Amino acid sequence: MLAAATEGFLLGASLIVAIGAQNAFVLRQGLARRQVFVVTTFCFLADALLISFGVAGVGSLVRSSPGLLWVVTLAGAAFLLTYGAMALRRALHPGNLSAASAAQSRLGTALATAAALTFLNPHVYLDTVVLLGSLSARHAGAARVAFGAGAAMASAVWFYGLGFGARFAAPLFARPAAWRILDGAIAIIMASIALSLLAQVF
Repeated sequence: MLAAATEGFLLGASLIVAIGAQNAFVLRQGLARRQVFVVTTFCFLADALLISFGVAGVGSLVRSSPGLLWVVTLAGAAFLLTYGAMALRRALHPGNLSAASAAQSRLGTALATAAALTFLNPHVYLDTVVLLGSLSARHAGAARVAFGAGAAMASAVWFYGLGFGARFAAPLFARPAAWRILDGAIAIIMASIALSLLAQVF
């Protein structure tokens, strides 16, 4: 079972670490020190839930429902374009964020954004439910559960590390130019992902 858990951890890490909309949001929350624990915990639990669905065999159901993927893809692309536009606006009008200003952040808004970036992104389902779920099928019984647990652990290590580790870069982001670069990069990432999603359905 240890070998299966290790395999799940490494495969999960290879998928999660890739730069994407969810990671960019967690990074920005960590830098601003806004609702970091809540956001990272939500992202980890959401990943763990989707991974468990994949390990349980839901991946085959998703693959057999192209209409569902089509709807989620369009919704995800629309949201990512909107979020990218917001990031571009921040890049054009940058400012520095401090722990004092971070206290003004609303918990509901942070959770809603994290939820949208997680559940409206078809890549999340393809990576966790479909891909990891399919790979877990090579194991049986307890080993399959261990594979899923290993993948979920990779998600926990990554999100908590990204969210709370970002504060070490806070001195750099005391300068508006650093926020301009970060938000500009986020805008490009969001737009790229959205366009790649639209290319899959048109």
